[in-house]
Amino acid sequence: MKIKEIKDLLGAQLLCGEENLDHEVYSACCSDMMSDVLAYVKDQGVLLTGLVNPQVIRTASMMDMICIVFVRDKCPTEEMVELSRESGIVVLSSSLRAYEACGLLYHSGLRGSQGETHV
Repeated sequence: MKIKEIKDLLGAQLLCGEENLDHEVYSACCSDMMSDVLAYVKDQGVLLTGLVNPQVIRTASMMDMICIVFVRDKCPTEEMVELSRESGIVVLSSSLRAYEACGLLYHSGLRGSQGETHV
């Protein structure tokens, strides 16, 4: 699934990374605990979270994620957006709750791990 499809599907606002909207991603995860993302997440392209702090950007960058979706209308600070821009990470903000956003993405074929079939 292309990031621009995720943006449209979630009715999300693009905060940075327009140049990467055509990138394909094959899996996603959702967590507000960055320690869990570091410990358990492998090969995910998209992180959905309601946590708004710089650690989210740093964690996504360390895990080679290409897109962060802030749910529940959460918006990162300008410093976070700039850090994302420097890291080449697309940042989106959606009014949906995490459960709804994950359900929509899963139903549309975006799965939770690389081991699953890509649609």
